[in-house]
Amino acid sequence: MHEADLVVNTVKTWLGNPILRILLRWISKRTEKGSKLERALKKYAGGNEKLSLQEKLAYFIVKLALDKGSESFGVLKEQLVESLKNPVVRRGIANILEGIGYYGIQRPQTTAAPFLVVWNFTKQCNLKCKHCYENAELKPMPDELTTEEAKKAIEDFISAGVVFLSFSGGEPLVREDFFEVAKYAAEREFYVSVASNGTLINEKVAKKMKDIGIQYVEISLDGFKNTHDEFRGISGAWERAVEGIKNCVKVGLDTCVATTITHYNLKEIPKFLEFIENELHVKRFIAFNFIPICRGKEIINQDLTPKEREELLEFLYSKLIDKDCKLDVFSTAPQYAVTSYKFAFGPLIATHFTNKAVMEMLRGRTKSLTEFIGGCGAGRLYCGMEPNGDIEPCVFIPIKLGNIREQSLVKIWRESKILKQIRNRELFKGCGECEYKYVCGGCRARAYAYFNDLQGPDPSCSFNERYWEKVMHILS
Repeated sequence: MHEADLVVNTVKTWLGNPILRILLRWISKRTEKGSKLERALKKYAGGNEKLSLQEKLAYFIVKLALDKGSESFGVLKEQLVESLKNPVVRRGIANILEGIGYYGIQRPQTTAAPFLVVWNFTKQCNLKCKHCYENAELKPMPDELTTEEAKKAIEDFISAGVVFLSFSGGEPLVREDFFEVAKYAAEREFYVSVASNGTLINEKVAKKMKDIGIQYVEISLDGFKNTHDEFRGISGAWERAVEGIKNCVKVGLDTCVATTITHYNLKEIPKFLEFIENELHVKRFIAFNFIPICRGKEIINQDLTPKEREELLEFLYSKLIDKDCKLDVFSTAPQYAVTSYKFAFGPLIATHFTNKAVMEMLRGRTKSLTEFIGGCGAGRLYCGMEPNGDIEPCVFIPIKLGNIREQSLVKIWRESKILKQIRNRELFKGCGECEYKYVCGGCRARAYAYFNDLQGPDPSCSFNERYWEKVMHILS
């Protein structure tokens, strides 16, 4: 049984039973020992847990729900137990169910704590990318978290119930304590990933990442040599990034090529996908939405039109469902979920934390499940953290919500007025009027970048074309 199956099936079980929903609110309340729900799941998986009286009652309820759930979905109990031995699976299920218990059932759902934290580990970088959302420089920020503060932040993430931790930047590998902190996170049972420009990843570095427990590496490559080097601002960056990708694949890391698509590289994409599939042999390709913030504002005229974006997403989806294509092809554009929904017999897309196994589970499911997942996850499923500990709704939304040095992540996540704005899609301009507002919701980072309004329209699709035309008129 794939982990994705377990998450989807368990969520459906809890959503479908009103009695369990009431009990869930009690079970998901955390004690000084942590999550009763997580401890119950670990016990169910065969862990040698000594439970208090309350925890024993929670375990009895969870066991009943899982036993009945496995029967309903035709899953052997042995398979269920085996999947729950994975701490990432247990923490993920607990986070989702605790979110239902705390917030109630929503469209789309907000998790109890960020499912994913994207951590801009340092502002320092060895490239000069035209679109950099971090305004990365050759030197780090003067107030970046120390090694000990970084580890303390990881402990806070554990208490909150965070599942995925992604190190980004700047370039995370330039920071001297990267391996120490990343190893610490892996040992604390996070699913750890790294977003890198790839230029520093020789075979020794790739092997070390694998050895310390990093499970996924995303390397930026924005087209072929001339395009990439121009975009990244350094001659020779392409060769070094390609070598980095090959080294990651060689040592067995789950490797993805990430491409920010603009007019610089749009026409190259079809042949570029063939290149990375047949020559680089990675498992995934992800097309990043271009967000015109920070240095990206200087190339705002290179953004795709709504028509170009829709045609691109349709092309990407055609590759995704092509049985002859070896790549898992994704996009950070929340409109990708709508593209998939319009393909009546194809798998549905969850634009965050997804793979082909998840989508096969969603094939033919009702709209209510896709609305539960909900497209854009900024401030709802994930958040960003700056090198100095500032928490943001998304790494592409430079709004400080609080600081991890001063407040717990859960307190920021649950009390922020800004996050409450992002989560209320009924009030979105443009996107809030769309029939797909719960499936997609528009990219909140693009709404903020173009209109300085988190509840503004995302001018990325034909539904909001009037807003795109307005923007173009102002820029012309």
